Amino acid sequence: MKEGFRGSRAIVLPQSVVTEMENDVLSSSLHITDIGYYPSADMHKRVRKEGIPQYILIYCVKGSGWFELDGQNHTVNSNQYFILPADKPHSYGTSSSNPWTIYWIHFKGTMAHYFAQKQDIPISINTSDSSRIYDRITIFEEIFNALENGYNKENLNFSTAALFHFLGSIKYLATFRESKRNKNSNQGDTITKAIDYMRENIEKNVTLDNIATYVGYSKSYFTNLFKEKTGYSPINYIIQLKMQRACQLLDFSGMQINQVCYKVGISDPYYFSKLFTKTIGITPSQYKAQKKG
Repeated sequence: MKEGFRGSRAIVLPQSVVTEMENDVLSSSLHITDIGYYPSADMHKRVRKEGIPQYILIYCVKGSGWFELDGQNHTVNSNQYFILPADKPHSYGTSSSNPWTIYWIHFKGTMAHYFAQKQDIPISINTSDSSRIYDRITIFEEIFNALENGYNKENLNFSTAALFHFLGSIKYLATFRESKRNKNSNQGDTITKAIDYMRENIEKNVTLDNIATYVGYSKSYFTNLFKEKTGYSPINYIIQLKMQRACQLLDFSGMQINQVCYKVGISDPYYFSKLFTKTIGITPSQYKAQKKG
């Protein structure tokens, strides 16, 4: 079992902090005990013969894996999640041929069971109009960043409030999507759909074939249409979106460069640095060191 996956991030809250949240009016209802992100987690596997006191959410955004619960084995694919119940034996792990990239949270509290009901099977969150995958990942990052900044009362309460939002975004998936759809008057526009698809799949190696198939046009027709409307080829545009996201992460997340590259779908830090320098004009290290504002 391999630990310390390249580009991974994780926080395990001290027991004293967990106890504090268990006794707090707000966070006793729902709180995090562990949180993390494992990109391309080769050989990742857990076997718990007696379970643990927390519920476990695993959200697979790329690759595939599996989990076993109540004697049944389930396959988990990209854009699927599941929540394992507390105090029940279980096991889970990555695919040997296509390692998963996962966001994961261990949580508990008096309201935890509510969000975990009927979530113990693989549930799909596929890319579509207003799928808001990017928005959901942003909520996760806000939780992680708050806890990474320390365990003061405000950070802990914020993590609880944001966890309600994060879990609500998957339990009430249609409502979460619809709340944004109503604000987009041009939702059916082909170029808007294509750009939304690029943003929603920013952590993946999206190809021109993927985008053209999604919007329902041939590659040549779509490329000409996209370039006419935006002035850029689809591939150049998605590179710009990836580098824009990389800049945001370098500015606000505290992540290292070899962690940021995975968050924009590039597994080779050297290639990421080369692409970043070509697009932004300076190296990631130089950008990170720049004073902003």
